This record gives sequence, C-alpha cells and structure tokens, in this order.
Amino acid sequence: MRRRGAAASAAVLLTLALGLGITGCDRGGNTDLGLALSTLNNPFFVGIKKGAQAEAKARGLKINITDAQNDPTQQINQMETFTSQNVKAAIINPVDSDAAVPAVGVANRADVPVVSIDRGVNGGRVATTIASDNVEGGRLAARSLAAALGGRGRVVVLEGQPGTSAARERGKGFEEGIRAFPGIEVVARQPADFDRAKGMDVTTNLLQAHRGVTGVFAANDEMALGAAKALGSSAGGKVRIVGFDGTPDGIAAVRDGVLTATIAQQPELLGRQAVDRALRAARGERLPGTVKVPVVPVTRKNAAEFGG
Repeated sequence: MRRRGAAASAAVLLTLALGLGITGCDRGGNTDLGLALSTLNNPFFVGIKKGAQAEAKARGLKINITDAQNDPTQQINQMETFTSQNVKAAIINPVDSDAAVPAVGVANRADVPVVSIDRGVNGGRVATTIASDNVEGGRLAARSLAAALGGRGRVVVLEGQPGTSAARERGKGFEEGIRAFPGIEVVARQPADFDRAKGMDVTTNLLQAHRGVTGVFAANDEMALGAAKALGSSAGGKVRIVGFDGTPDGIAAVRDGVLTATIAQQPELLGRQAVDRALRAARGERLPGTVKVPVVPVTRKNAAEFGG
C-alpha cells in the first residue's frame, strides 16, 4: 500500500511539474509578458492592444496590459508590477521618451528585457524599438498636403505630445518634405497633445491669430478631427487637412472628404511584432536597435482598402 501511495504521489508531482512547464516560466507570477501603454483613450493604442493580445493568445501566453492614462509615473508603478509578476519580458509605449527612463530602469534592475513600441526611450537598456517609420510618414504627409494645395498656401501644424519621439519624428519629416514646396508657408506650429478636444481648441486659436490658413497638418488623426471640428464647413474645402495614424474615424473622415488624407500606420501589426520581439529578447536573441513598420498614405481613392 505504501508503494502504491508513493507511486501515486510521484505521479501527482510529475503532473504538476509538467503543468508548470506548459504554462511557461511564470516563476511564481501569473503573467508571461507585460505591456504598459501610454493611454487607451486613443483608437491607435487600442489597435496596438488588440494586436498584442492576438499574438499572445496565438502563442498560448498571458499578457498583462496596463493604461498609464498619459501619466509617466504610472508607468514606473506598472513596470514594478510586471517585475513582481516575474514576466519574461516587458513592452513599454512611453508617455514621454525621457520620463520613461526610470520605468525601464526598474525592468533593467530585475534583468527583465524591455521592448519599446511606437515611441523610443531616451535611456536605459532597451532590446529594440518597434515603431512606424514616422519620419517618412511626415514626408508623405507634406507631399499629400502640398498636392492638395497645388503647391501654394499657408499651413499650420498641430504637433503631438511634447517629449515623444513620434511627435518629434513626424514633425521632422513634415519639415523636410514641405521644404520642396517654396510656395507653401508654415505660419505656426503648436502642440495639441495628440488629443481631439485640444486639437479643436488649438486650431481655433491659430485661425484667429493667422488669417488665410489653407492647410493643416496634424501629427495624428485625433488632432486632425479636432481641427476639422474647429473649421466646420471649411474642412476639406477651403482648408485641407492631413492627419496621421489611419484610425477608423480618420479613414471615415477621408472617405467623407473632411480630411484630405491620413498617413496610415498598422497598430495591430505593431502590437504583434512587439510581442514577437519581446519573446526573442527573453530568449537572449540579439535584436536590431529599431524595427520600422511601413506607413501608407490614405486618400479617397484607396480609403476602401483600409475599411473606409
């Protein structure tokens, strides 16, 4: 009887060991990966979340996705949570590229590999950054707006959240692209924090300060839609607007002629690739410093291809 009992106990232990092996190296936690998003109050980041969830599910992994609500201190707390859960790797979408450094430091000290997504981090050890080609996207936005204006006009630029690499790179690309059109004058630039309501308020103020504006470049679709609201019936007609992201609302506005164009990112692909690269980093693979995901201009001609 004792032998039979011992055999049964051994079988139970073996089953438990196999079960732990199947669930992955949680090492006392209940999560394989952590994803710290800057905000979920934006369709683009919701798309990243969907892509990351889909890839994690396909690989049989558990992923903890958090919303910092655009508060960089929250991302430090969230990274501490991830490390306490003994995640294999952490993914961060920084609220601010500088302010994210302490959050990355939390993971570095715990020897948890970090992948950044959409925005870079200006310090700490990051295995790789998965991002859209924002500089090229800015150039494409400039060409799209210039074509709509016939190479002449007065333009205002709605910049994104200060301190983010995405805002900086899109602005850089737009500046480079618009230089090819000497008949276009950029009369003002102002941040609107990637936010629709702020985009409307900033556009209203800029239109009062600068007469004869005929074009707007907004560094994301939310700000572009805010600008369209401020412009009212002039949006898409007297004043041409180009956005960035290719969100469902942005593409619908392109289809309806309210926005002239948007530069479409692929947020779900970004999310999927971030999960893939995070797992590679966890295995100790060497990764390129940056992985660029292509962007595509969307106009009325091809909006249907993007669900518009």
